[in-house]
Amino acid sequence: MVSPVDVIVVGAGSRGETYSCYASLHPERMRVVGVADPRDFAREKLQKQHRVADNNLFVDWRDIVEREKFADAVFICTPDRHHKDPAVALAKKGYHILLEKPMAVSAEDCAEIVRTCIQSGVMLTVCHVLRYDPVIRKIKVLLDSGVIGDVAHIQHLEPVGFFHFAHSFVRGNWRNEAESSFSLLAKSCHDIDLIHHWAGGRSCLKVSSFGSLSHFRKENKPTGAADRCLDCPVEKDCSYSARKIYLDRVKQGCVGWPVSVICPSSIPDIESVTEALKSGPYGRCVYQCDNDVCTNQVVNMEFEGGLTAAFSMVAFTKDICNRRTTIYGSKGELSYDGNEIRVFDFLTGKATKHMAETRAPEAFGLCGHGGADYHLVEAFISAVVSGDSSLILSGPEETLLSHKLVFEAERARLESKEVDFLNQV
Repeated sequence: MVSPVDVIVVGAGSRGETYSCYASLHPERMRVVGVADPRDFAREKLQKQHRVADNNLFVDWRDIVEREKFADAVFICTPDRHHKDPAVALAKKGYHILLEKPMAVSAEDCAEIVRTCIQSGVMLTVCHVLRYDPVIRKIKVLLDSGVIGDVAHIQHLEPVGFFHFAHSFVRGNWRNEAESSFSLLAKSCHDIDLIHHWAGGRSCLKVSSFGSLSHFRKENKPTGAADRCLDCPVEKDCSYSARKIYLDRVKQGCVGWPVSVICPSSIPDIESVTEALKSGPYGRCVYQCDNDVCTNQVVNMEFEGGLTAAFSMVAFTKDICNRRTTIYGSKGELSYDGNEIRVFDFLTGKATKHMAETRAPEAFGLCGHGGADYHLVEAFISAVVSGDSSLILSGPEETLLSHKLVFEAERARLESKEVDFLNQV
Protein backbone atom coordinates (compact mmCIF):
# COMPACT_ATOMS: atom_id res chain seq x y z
CA MET A 1 0.00 0.00 0.00
CA VAL A 2 1.28 3.47 -0.94
CA SER A 3 1.82 5.78 2.02
CA PRO A 4 -0.23 8.99 2.12
CA VAL A 5 1.35 12.18 0.84
CA ASP A 6 2.46 14.29 3.80
CA VAL A 7 1.58 17.98 3.35
CA ILE A 8 2.43 21.18 5.20
CA VAL A 9 -0.15 23.98 4.91
CA VAL A 10 1.43 27.44 4.78
CA GLY A 11 -1.40 29.90 5.28
CA ALA A 12 -4.38 28.51 7.20
CA GLY A 13 -7.02 30.88 5.84
CA SER A 14 -10.07 29.91 3.81
CA ARG A 15 -8.08 28.53 0.84
CA GLY A 16 -5.64 26.58 2.99
CA GLU A 17 -8.50 25.14 5.00
CA THR A 18 -10.44 24.22 1.87
CA TYR A 19 -7.57 22.43 0.13
CA SER A 20 -6.61 20.57 3.31
CA CYS A 21 -10.12 19.10 3.52
CA TYR A 22 -8.92 16.52 1.02
CA ALA A 23 -6.99 14.85 3.85
CA SER A 24 -10.16 14.42 5.89
CA LEU A 25 -11.94 12.78 2.96
CA HIS A 26 -8.99 10.64 1.84
CA PRO A 27 -6.68 9.99 4.82
CA GLU A 28 -5.18 7.08 2.92
CA ARG A 29 -3.96 9.48 0.21
CA MET A 30 -3.05 12.67 2.04
CA ARG A 31 -2.08 13.71 5.55
CA VAL A 32 -1.60 17.23 6.93
CA VAL A 33 1.53 17.08 9.12
CA GLY A 34 2.36 20.77 9.57
CA VAL A 35 0.69 24.19 9.66
CA ALA A 36 2.25 27.65 9.41
CA ASP A 37 0.22 30.78 10.08
CA PRO A 38 0.87 33.86 12.25
CA ARG A 39 -2.73 33.83 13.54
CA ASP A 40 -3.22 31.62 16.58
CA PHE A 41 -6.88 30.84 15.91
CA ALA A 42 -6.41 29.84 12.27
CA ARG A 43 -3.30 27.78 13.01
CA GLU A 44 -4.83 25.93 15.95
CA LYS A 45 -8.13 25.36 14.14
CA LEU A 46 -6.32 23.50 11.36
CA GLN A 47 -4.20 21.66 13.91
CA LYS A 48 -7.32 20.29 15.60
CA GLN A 49 -8.91 19.30 12.31
CA HIS A 50 -5.90 17.25 11.28
CA ARG A 51 -4.33 16.32 14.64
CA VAL A 52 -1.06 18.00 13.80
CA ALA A 53 1.73 17.59 16.37
CA ASP A 54 2.59 20.68 18.40
CA ASN A 55 6.20 20.64 17.20
CA ASN A 56 4.96 20.98 13.60
CA LEU A 57 3.10 24.25 14.21
CA PHE A 58 4.81 27.42 13.00
CA VAL A 59 4.08 31.10 13.37
CA ASP A 60 6.58 31.85 10.61
CA TRP A 61 7.03 29.63 7.55
CA ARG A 62 10.76 30.39 7.60
CA ASP A 63 11.08 28.06 10.57
CA ILE A 64 10.08 25.19 8.26
CA VAL A 65 13.08 25.98 6.07
CA GLU A 66 15.37 25.66 9.09
CA ARG A 67 14.07 22.17 9.83
CA GLU A 68 15.01 18.95 8.10
CA LYS A 69 12.50 18.12 5.36
CA PHE A 70 9.58 16.34 7.05
CA ALA A 71 6.88 16.22 4.37
CA ASP A 72 6.44 15.59 0.67
CA ALA A 73 4.68 18.79 -0.34
CA VAL A 74 3.50 22.20 0.80
CA PHE A 75 0.29 24.08 0.11
CA ILE A 76 1.16 27.79 -0.09
CA CYS A 77 -2.01 29.77 0.61
CA THR A 78 -0.56 32.99 1.97
CA PRO A 79 -1.63 36.49 0.78
CA ASP A 80 -0.68 37.35 -2.81
CA ARG A 81 2.41 39.40 -1.92
CA HIS A 82 3.72 36.56 0.24
CA HIS A 83 3.74 33.77 -2.36
CA LYS A 84 7.17 34.09 -3.91
CA ASP A 85 9.48 33.82 -0.91
CA PRO A 86 8.02 30.64 0.63
CA ALA A 87 7.57 29.05 -2.80
CA VAL A 88 11.22 29.60 -3.72
CA ALA A 89 12.63 28.65 -0.31
CA LEU A 90 10.55 25.50 0.11
CA ALA A 91 11.11 24.34 -3.46
CA LYS A 92 14.84 24.54 -2.78
CA LYS A 93 14.26 22.25 0.23
CA GLY A 94 12.76 19.66 -2.10
CA TYR A 95 9.06 20.11 -1.37
CA HIS A 96 6.56 19.77 -4.20
CA ILE A 97 4.53 22.98 -4.38
CA LEU A 98 0.81 23.63 -4.63
CA LEU A 99 0.64 27.43 -4.97
CA GLU A 100 -2.47 29.57 -4.66
CA LYS A 101 -3.06 31.92 -7.56
CA PRO A 102 -1.73 34.34 -8.57
CA MET A 103 1.76 32.87 -8.53
CA ALA A 104 3.21 36.22 -7.47
CA VAL A 105 2.60 39.92 -8.03
CA SER A 106 5.29 40.53 -10.66
CA ALA A 107 6.32 38.69 -13.80
CA GLU A 108 9.90 38.51 -12.52
CA ASP A 109 8.84 36.81 -9.28
CA CYS A 110 6.65 34.36 -11.19
CA ALA A 111 9.59 33.46 -13.42
CA GLU A 112 11.83 32.95 -10.38
CA ILE A 113 9.33 30.52 -8.86
CA VAL A 114 9.14 28.51 -12.07
CA ARG A 115 12.90 28.51 -12.55
CA THR A 116 13.52 27.38 -8.97
CA CYS A 117 10.98 24.55 -9.12
CA ILE A 118 12.45 23.24 -12.38
CA GLN A 119 16.03 23.47 -11.12
CA SER A 120 15.07 21.81 -7.82
CA GLY A 121 13.27 18.96 -9.56
CA VAL A 122 9.96 19.54 -7.76
CA MET A 123 6.48 19.69 -9.19
CA LEU A 124 4.57 22.98 -9.22
CA THR A 125 0.80 23.19 -9.37
CA VAL A 126 -0.71 26.67 -9.55
CA CYS A 127 -4.28 26.86 -8.27
CA HIS A 128 -5.98 27.78 -11.52
CA VAL A 129 -8.80 25.64 -10.22
CA LEU A 130 -11.07 26.20 -13.22
CA ARG A 131 -8.72 24.09 -15.31
CA TYR A 132 -9.82 21.15 -13.15
CA ASP A 133 -13.57 21.75 -13.40
CA PRO A 134 -14.91 18.74 -15.35
CA VAL A 135 -17.29 20.93 -17.36
CA ILE A 136 -14.51 23.35 -18.31
CA ARG A 137 -12.35 20.38 -19.29
CA LYS A 138 -15.21 19.13 -21.46
CA ILE A 139 -15.13 22.43 -23.37
CA LYS A 140 -11.49 21.82 -24.29
CA VAL A 141 -12.27 18.25 -25.38
CA LEU A 142 -15.09 19.50 -27.61
CA LEU A 143 -12.91 22.21 -29.15
CA ASP A 144 -10.10 19.75 -29.83
CA SER A 145 -12.57 17.35 -31.46
CA GLY A 146 -13.41 19.99 -34.06
CA VAL A 147 -17.10 20.06 -33.21
CA ILE A 148 -17.32 23.79 -34.02
CA GLY A 149 -14.60 23.74 -36.68
CA ASP A 150 -11.87 26.36 -36.68
CA VAL A 151 -12.18 28.55 -33.60
CA ALA A 152 -12.47 32.19 -34.65
CA HIS A 153 -13.46 34.10 -31.51
CA ILE A 154 -13.75 33.56 -27.74
CA GLN A 155 -16.07 35.74 -25.66
CA HIS A 156 -15.71 35.24 -21.89
CA LEU A 157 -17.35 37.04 -18.96
CA GLU A 158 -16.61 36.92 -15.26
CA PRO A 159 -19.49 38.38 -13.24
CA VAL A 160 -17.82 38.93 -9.87
CA GLY A 161 -21.03 39.67 -7.97
CA PHE A 162 -22.01 42.97 -6.37
CA PHE A 163 -21.55 41.96 -2.73
CA HIS A 164 -18.58 39.67 -3.47
CA PHE A 165 -16.72 42.59 -4.98
CA ALA A 166 -17.63 44.84 -2.06
CA HIS A 167 -16.45 42.14 0.36
CA SER A 168 -13.14 41.24 -1.28
CA PHE A 169 -12.13 44.22 -3.40
CA VAL A 170 -13.56 47.24 -1.58
CA ARG A 171 -13.43 46.33 2.10
CA GLY A 172 -11.29 43.20 1.99
CA ASN A 173 -7.83 41.83 1.39
CA TRP A 174 -7.66 42.61 -2.34
CA ARG A 175 -8.97 46.19 -2.21
CA ASN A 176 -5.62 47.95 -2.54
CA GLU A 177 -3.00 47.16 -5.16
CA ALA A 178 -0.05 48.15 -2.97
CA GLU A 179 -1.18 45.67 -0.32
CA SER A 180 -2.19 42.83 -2.65
CA SER A 181 -2.36 43.09 -6.45
CA PHE A 182 -4.46 44.60 -9.23
CA SER A 183 -7.90 43.04 -9.66
CA LEU A 184 -7.25 41.46 -13.07
CA LEU A 185 -4.42 39.44 -11.53
CA ALA A 186 -6.11 38.71 -8.21
CA LYS A 187 -9.54 37.82 -9.56
CA SER A 188 -9.26 37.03 -13.24
CA CYS A 189 -5.91 35.37 -13.92
CA HIS A 190 -8.10 32.22 -13.91
CA ASP A 191 -9.98 33.54 -16.89
CA ILE A 192 -7.08 34.80 -18.97
CA ASP A 193 -5.49 31.40 -18.38
CA LEU A 194 -8.62 29.64 -19.68
CA ILE A 195 -8.71 31.77 -22.83
CA HIS A 196 -5.02 31.08 -23.40
CA HIS A 197 -5.72 27.36 -22.88
CA TRP A 198 -8.70 27.32 -25.25
CA ALA A 199 -6.57 29.02 -27.90
CA GLY A 200 -5.04 25.59 -28.39
CA GLY A 201 -1.36 26.40 -28.49
CA ARG A 202 -1.69 29.48 -30.68
CA SER A 203 0.53 32.26 -29.37
CA CYS A 204 -0.96 35.58 -28.33
CA LEU A 205 0.28 38.35 -30.62
CA LYS A 206 -1.30 41.53 -29.26
CA VAL A 207 -3.26 42.63 -26.21
CA SER A 208 -5.15 45.76 -25.22
CA SER A 209 -7.18 46.56 -22.13
CA PHE A 210 -9.48 49.19 -20.66
CA GLY A 211 -10.94 49.53 -17.19
CA SER A 212 -11.29 51.68 -14.11
CA LEU A 213 -12.56 51.98 -10.57
CA SER A 214 -16.15 53.17 -10.72
CA HIS A 215 -18.86 53.86 -8.15
CA PHE A 216 -16.96 52.88 -4.99
CA ARG A 217 -15.55 56.37 -4.58
CA LYS A 218 -15.83 58.96 -1.84
CA GLU A 219 -17.70 61.37 -4.12
CA ASN A 220 -20.50 58.80 -4.45
CA LYS A 221 -21.11 58.51 -0.73
CA PRO A 222 -24.82 59.15 -0.06
CA THR A 223 -25.77 62.31 1.75
CA GLY A 224 -25.95 61.68 5.46
CA ALA A 225 -24.16 58.34 5.32
CA ALA A 226 -21.89 57.41 8.22
CA ASP A 227 -18.39 55.98 7.96
CA ARG A 228 -19.61 52.64 9.33
CA CYS A 229 -22.72 50.71 8.35
CA LEU A 230 -23.87 49.96 11.90
CA ASP A 231 -23.97 53.71 12.60
CA CYS A 232 -25.49 54.70 9.28
CA PRO A 233 -28.98 56.27 9.07
CA VAL A 234 -29.28 55.46 5.34
CA GLU A 235 -27.93 51.89 5.55
CA LYS A 236 -31.33 50.33 4.80
CA ASP A 237 -31.27 51.87 1.33
CA CYS A 238 -27.75 50.65 0.51
CA SER A 239 -27.16 47.49 -1.54
CA TYR A 240 -23.68 47.15 -0.04
CA SER A 241 -24.69 47.39 3.63
CA ALA A 242 -22.36 45.38 5.86
CA ARG A 243 -25.35 44.67 8.09
CA LYS A 244 -27.09 42.95 5.16
CA ILE A 245 -24.00 41.14 3.86
CA TYR A 246 -22.73 39.81 7.20
CA LEU A 247 -24.96 40.34 10.23
CA ASP A 248 -28.24 39.34 8.61
CA ARG A 249 -26.57 36.20 7.26
CA VAL A 250 -25.24 35.05 10.62
CA LYS A 251 -28.67 35.67 12.15
CA GLN A 252 -29.99 33.17 9.59
CA GLY A 253 -27.37 30.63 10.65
CA CYS A 254 -24.97 31.18 7.75
CA VAL A 255 -21.44 31.18 9.18
CA GLY A 256 -19.46 30.20 6.06
CA TRP A 257 -18.02 32.57 3.48
CA PRO A 258 -18.10 35.58 3.54
CA VAL A 259 -19.03 35.76 7.25
CA SER A 260 -16.20 33.45 8.31
CA VAL A 261 -13.61 35.79 6.80
CA ILE A 262 -14.44 38.78 8.98
CA CYS A 263 -13.91 36.89 12.27
CA PRO A 264 -10.35 35.55 11.90
CA SER A 265 -9.91 34.95 15.64
CA SER A 266 -13.19 33.30 16.58
CA ILE A 267 -16.17 31.27 15.40
CA PRO A 268 -18.67 33.67 13.79
CA ASP A 269 -21.75 34.44 15.87
CA ILE A 270 -23.93 37.52 16.33
CA GLU A 271 -21.63 38.98 18.97
CA SER A 272 -18.33 38.43 17.16
CA VAL A 273 -19.72 39.61 13.81
CA THR A 274 -21.20 42.71 15.41
CA GLU A 275 -17.87 43.52 17.02
CA ALA A 276 -16.03 42.95 13.73
CA LEU A 277 -18.37 45.37 11.96
CA LYS A 278 -17.93 47.98 14.71
CA SER A 279 -14.15 47.97 14.64
CA GLY A 280 -12.82 46.01 11.64
CA PRO A 281 -12.42 46.79 7.94
CA TYR A 282 -15.56 44.93 6.85
CA GLY A 283 -17.86 47.33 8.69
CA ARG A 284 -16.70 50.35 6.73
CA CYS A 285 -18.84 52.29 4.29
CA VAL A 286 -17.92 51.14 0.77
CA TYR A 287 -17.60 54.80 -0.24
CA GLN A 288 -15.09 55.50 2.52
CA CYS A 289 -12.47 52.78 1.98
CA ASP A 290 -8.89 52.84 0.71
CA ASN A 291 -9.72 50.73 -2.35
CA ASP A 292 -8.11 51.51 -5.70
CA VAL A 293 -8.55 48.41 -7.91
CA CYS A 294 -10.68 48.23 -11.05
CA THR A 295 -14.36 47.37 -10.75
CA ASN A 296 -14.69 46.60 -14.44
CA GLN A 297 -12.13 45.76 -17.09
CA VAL A 298 -12.02 44.39 -20.61
CA VAL A 299 -9.08 42.60 -22.24
CA ASN A 300 -8.84 42.11 -26.01
CA MET A 301 -6.41 39.59 -27.47
CA GLU A 302 -5.27 38.57 -30.92
CA PHE A 303 -3.74 35.13 -31.38
CA GLU A 304 -1.95 33.46 -34.26
CA GLY A 305 -4.16 32.40 -37.14
CA GLY A 306 -6.58 35.29 -36.74
CA LEU A 307 -8.20 34.05 -33.53
CA THR A 308 -9.51 36.91 -31.39
CA ALA A 309 -10.70 36.89 -27.79
CA ALA A 310 -12.50 39.35 -25.53
CA PHE A 311 -12.69 39.09 -21.77
CA SER A 312 -14.85 41.19 -19.43
CA MET A 313 -14.69 41.38 -15.64
CA VAL A 314 -17.60 43.20 -13.99
CA ALA A 315 -18.23 43.88 -10.31
CA PHE A 316 -21.87 44.90 -10.58
CA THR A 317 -23.66 41.62 -11.24
CA LYS A 318 -26.32 39.44 -9.64
CA ASP A 319 -24.39 36.25 -10.42
CA ILE A 320 -21.30 35.52 -8.34
CA CYS A 321 -18.42 34.16 -10.42
CA ASN A 322 -20.88 32.20 -12.61
CA ARG A 323 -18.78 32.61 -15.72
CA ARG A 324 -20.30 32.70 -19.18
CA THR A 325 -18.52 31.80 -22.37
CA THR A 326 -19.34 31.73 -26.06
CA ILE A 327 -16.83 30.32 -28.53
CA TYR A 328 -17.48 30.86 -32.22
CA GLY A 329 -16.16 28.50 -34.88
CA SER A 330 -16.47 27.89 -38.61
CA LYS A 331 -18.91 25.00 -38.12
CA GLY A 332 -20.80 26.01 -35.03
CA GLU A 333 -21.08 27.86 -31.76
CA LEU A 334 -20.32 26.61 -28.25
CA SER A 335 -21.91 28.36 -25.27
CA TYR A 336 -21.46 27.80 -21.54
CA ASP A 337 -23.66 29.48 -18.93
CA GLY A 338 -21.80 28.29 -15.85
CA ASN A 339 -23.88 25.12 -15.64
CA GLU A 340 -24.07 23.37 -18.99
CA ILE A 341 -22.51 23.41 -22.42
CA ARG A 342 -24.54 23.76 -25.62
CA VAL A 343 -23.19 23.33 -29.13
CA PHE A 344 -25.14 24.67 -32.10
CA ASP A 345 -24.29 23.02 -35.43
CA PHE A 346 -24.55 25.32 -38.44
CA LEU A 347 -25.13 22.41 -40.86
CA THR A 348 -27.94 20.63 -39.03
CA GLY A 349 -29.39 23.66 -37.28
CA LYS A 350 -29.57 21.65 -34.07
CA ALA A 351 -28.25 22.34 -30.59
CA THR A 352 -26.75 19.58 -28.43
CA LYS A 353 -26.34 19.76 -24.68
CA HIS A 354 -23.16 18.35 -23.15
CA MET A 355 -22.62 17.44 -19.51
CA ALA A 356 -19.71 16.22 -17.43
CA GLU A 357 -19.57 14.14 -14.25
CA THR A 358 -18.17 16.19 -11.36
CA ARG A 359 -17.74 13.52 -8.64
CA ALA A 360 -16.79 16.20 -6.10
CA PRO A 361 -17.96 15.37 -2.55
CA GLU A 362 -20.38 17.91 -1.10
CA ALA A 363 -18.40 17.82 2.13
CA PHE A 364 -15.28 19.23 0.46
CA GLY A 365 -14.61 22.51 2.20
CA LEU A 366 -16.36 25.48 0.67
CA CYS A 367 -17.27 23.42 -2.42
CA GLY A 368 -16.06 26.41 -4.39
CA HIS A 369 -15.60 26.68 -8.13
CA GLY A 370 -18.10 23.94 -8.94
CA GLY A 371 -16.10 21.26 -7.14
CA ALA A 372 -12.95 22.14 -9.05
CA ASP A 373 -11.04 22.68 -5.79
CA TYR A 374 -11.43 18.98 -5.06
CA HIS A 375 -10.22 17.91 -8.50
CA LEU A 376 -7.24 20.26 -8.24
CA VAL A 377 -6.00 18.70 -5.02
CA GLU A 378 -6.74 15.19 -6.27
CA ALA A 379 -4.63 15.81 -9.39
CA PHE A 380 -1.76 17.25 -7.35
CA ILE A 381 -1.72 14.35 -4.88
CA SER A 382 -1.92 11.83 -7.73
CA ALA A 383 1.02 13.52 -9.45
CA VAL A 384 3.13 13.43 -6.29
CA VAL A 385 2.28 9.76 -5.63
CA SER A 386 3.01 8.64 -9.19
CA GLY A 387 5.77 11.10 -10.04
CA ASP A 388 3.78 11.90 -13.19
CA SER A 389 3.69 15.68 -13.69
CA SER A 390 1.42 15.28 -16.74
CA LEU A 391 -1.48 14.88 -14.29
CA ILE A 392 -1.03 18.55 -13.39
CA LEU A 393 -3.14 20.74 -15.69
CA SER A 394 -1.71 24.06 -14.43
CA GLY A 395 2.01 23.43 -14.41
CA PRO A 396 4.90 25.90 -14.51
CA GLU A 397 5.57 26.90 -18.11
CA GLU A 398 2.04 27.38 -19.43
CA THR A 399 0.91 29.08 -16.21
CA LEU A 400 3.85 31.46 -16.37
CA LEU A 401 2.90 32.38 -19.93
CA SER A 402 -0.73 33.13 -19.04
CA HIS A 403 0.42 35.17 -16.01
CA LYS A 404 2.68 37.21 -18.30
CA LEU A 405 -0.35 37.87 -20.49
CA VAL A 406 -2.19 39.26 -17.46
CA PHE A 407 0.71 41.55 -16.58
CA GLU A 408 0.95 42.83 -20.16
CA ALA A 409 -2.82 43.38 -20.32
CA GLU A 410 -2.59 45.55 -17.21
CA ARG A 411 0.35 47.44 -18.72
CA ALA A 412 -1.75 48.05 -21.82
CA ARG A 413 -4.52 49.50 -19.63
CA LEU A 414 -2.21 51.71 -17.61
CA GLU A 415 -0.32 53.00 -20.65
CA SER A 416 -3.41 53.24 -22.88
CA LYS A 417 -1.80 51.34 -25.71
CA GLU A 418 -1.82 48.06 -27.57
CA VAL A 419 1.00 45.78 -26.42
CA ASP A 420 2.91 43.53 -28.81
CA PHE A 421 2.82 40.48 -26.53
CA LEU A 422 4.84 38.08 -28.69
CA ASN A 423 7.91 40.27 -28.33
CA GLN A 424 7.55 40.41 -24.54
CA VAL A 425 7.95 36.66 -23.88
